[in-house]
Amino acid sequence: MQFEARVLTTAQQIQTLILEALDEQDARGQLLARQYSVLSLKANAGLQAGFSSLNPLGTKKTFDLLLFAQELHALVAAGLSVVEALEALMERTESGDTRAILSRLLTQLREGQRLSSALALQPTIFPVLFVGVVQAAEGTSDLPKSLERYISYETRLTGLRHKITSAAIYPAVLLCVGSLVALFLLGYVVPRFSSVYQGSGKPLPWASQLLLGWGTFVSTYAWEVAAVLVCALCFAVWAVLQTTRSGGWWRVLAWLPGAAPRLQILELSRLYLTLGMLLEGGIPVTRAMQISQAVLQGANVLALQQASDQVGQGHRISGAFEQFGLSTPVASRLLRIGEQTGQLGIMFSRTAAFYDSETTRWIERFSKVFEPVLMAIIGIVIGLIVILLYMPIFDLAGSLQS
Repeated sequence: MQFEARVLTTAQQIQTLILEALDEQDARGQLLARQYSVLSLKANAGLQAGFSSLNPLGTKKTFDLLLFAQELHALVAAGLSVVEALEALMERTESGDTRAILSRLLTQLREGQRLSSALALQPTIFPVLFVGVVQAAEGTSDLPKSLERYISYETRLTGLRHKITSAAIYPAVLLCVGSLVALFLLGYVVPRFSSVYQGSGKPLPWASQLLLGWGTFVSTYAWEVAAVLVCALCFAVWAVLQTTRSGGWWRVLAWLPGAAPRLQILELSRLYLTLGMLLEGGIPVTRAMQISQAVLQGANVLALQQASDQVGQGHRISGAFEQFGLSTPVASRLLRIGEQTGQLGIMFSRTAAFYDSETTRWIERFSKVFEPVLMAIIGIVIGLIVILLYMPIFDLAGSLQS
């Protein structure tokens, strides 16, 4: 999609630019990366139809950064230059979004910019971590090796995310099905029973009276209750989507019993893996710590900033990490060995591998315990509703027998 932008340049001149971008956020990111002040930004209506023809469903296709890194690595390792590799990738792709991204990269490379600088001009597509890896490769002239490290890094993170997702699928499905069954009982079955018991004249247990009172209320205000349920469902879906996009699911998982310390270790493991990749790629320690802030959340970001300041003042990284709560007993020992041997990057990677395997085992154990507990809770709730419904029938049967 093309955008028309009026910007104020660093020379305090107003210019009108035409640029390719995936959406308005991507366009603003490109302009801000060039240090332009955006005065106005609007989509070019003349090319809107052309974009729709490329993507008839109107859905925004996301750029697969891992696939891009894998393909670029294969082509560059085979002997092609970066420009030739990008041209080959552009020829084979059918996605209009991907072609626009690669076209911008090629244009900037032909203008004499470095690959890292061209990537940095598209911050919404290429994160600072990937840009830093490429920038380090430009200093060592070994782009294939750096891309290989990044691919291994992303593959490990993706594998861990898949394990967490797989462990959460069954409990989520179980919770949804159990909730639907409970709603069906409370919204359909209970009101029917309440109408039957109203004229019986028999005294009911207080719990049954409470449940049947709910049934009477639903029968009287059926449409109002249905509207509230629909609104609540829409709000729940919206909240889940917002939580997923903002990364808030991490805080939600921390509510689970015993999960908070494990999630902290999991986040530290991502930090160690990132630092290991960057340090092995030749990036200085303080710069690697600045880049690694992107993989942390909340208080850990501030802790890493403070640790980076300490390291910049000449302190050891193992001591700085211990001081600001970014280390564990195992990590501290391995980092001290890395500082003594000059293999700090390797030790960070080994620490991450140790905690990745430990986290995987914990996820498996937790899911094996949590699934039957959740199933038991749902069964108890549904069983309690059914028992309260049938208790008056049991009382009636007992009185007839007597």
